[in-house]
Amino acid sequence: MNAGLKEYILAIVVLDANKVRAGGCPVILAENQEEQKKVSLLLARILGGVVHDLENGVYFICKH
Repeated sequence: MNAGLKEYILAIVVLDANKVRAGGCPVILAENQEEQKKVSLLLARILGGVVHDLENGVYFICKH
């Protein structure tokens, strides 16, 4: 089976909603960096994924 990247991204956590466009996974807007990190880690644990920091205000949780 050939799977695409979108099948692995579980959620995106951002500080600025303008950093992402409408897509196929949930986008969560955090108020500050502390909340962004906390929410990302909690989602990764709950969803069984891994957090990746793009270092531009965008974190995404994916399943490898």
